[in-house]
Amino acid sequence: MSSKEIPWTRVWVTGAGKGIGAALAIRLCQMGLTVYATSRTEDDLLKLRQDAAGEAGEIIPVPLDITRPEQIAERMQHWDHEGSFPDLVILNAGTHDPFPAQAFSAERCRRLLAVNLQGSINCLEPVLKRFIAKGEGQIAVMASVAGYRGLPTAAAYGASKAALINLCEALCLDLQGTGVKLQLINPGFVRTPLTDKNDFAMPALLESEDAAERIIRGLLQDRFEICFPKRFTYVLKLLRLLPYRLYLWLIGKSVRVPDSAKGD
Repeated sequence: MSSKEIPWTRVWVTGAGKGIGAALAIRLCQMGLTVYATSRTEDDLLKLRQDAAGEAGEIIPVPLDITRPEQIAERMQHWDHEGSFPDLVILNAGTHDPFPAQAFSAERCRRLLAVNLQGSINCLEPVLKRFIAKGEGQIAVMASVAGYRGLPTAAAYGASKAALINLCEALCLDLQGTGVKLQLINPGFVRTPLTDKNDFAMPALLESEDAAERIIRGLLQDRFEICFPKRFTYVLKLLRLLPYRLYLWLIGKSVRVPDSAKGD
């Protein structure tokens, strides 16, 4: 891919310390871009920069907690002052905490939603304001196929991703004619520190580097949803069409909740 085919110069990737975010940051750096890599863990970002040393672009580590709006505002002001605001924003940061009904916890739900949902919203507000004012810019939000329908042990995680899907659908409609491009990323199972928490077989499991390649290809296209792997995600899309009685019976028969996930 030549530099003339790449429509971005600067990219902001949240949750870039590990997993898909780290793989995206490195691949975008290899493409010659300046990548602002943010995460709460500075050591992860420093390692990421070291891993990308010698590549065509540059990774700039920025320790940042997306649950802290004041930290986001400070970063926005810095980019405004320097004239270095990103052309592409990938809101990838998220967490995972699987638990069944027997271990249901309002506090665990609150912590997860604060990152997965509210954290992305905290970033979206200032980015949308600037992109709409300029009449250009690209945003991609990381959700998951887990947001398509309810899955065992994923009440909080699935709810956060379903909310992001609905949020992006509504915003996409609102942004028509503004020049701002919004895309939704719904990956299947990808090997990351988060999916390592899953105590069950994960079909069509991809490596983070493969996921990053598929995401970047999707970002260069005009489609709203970037979902993969196709065969697996299409099956899940079909499951959304089933009536509840059939869906709940089918999923209940095919997915066994491990004893280790049931709590004390």
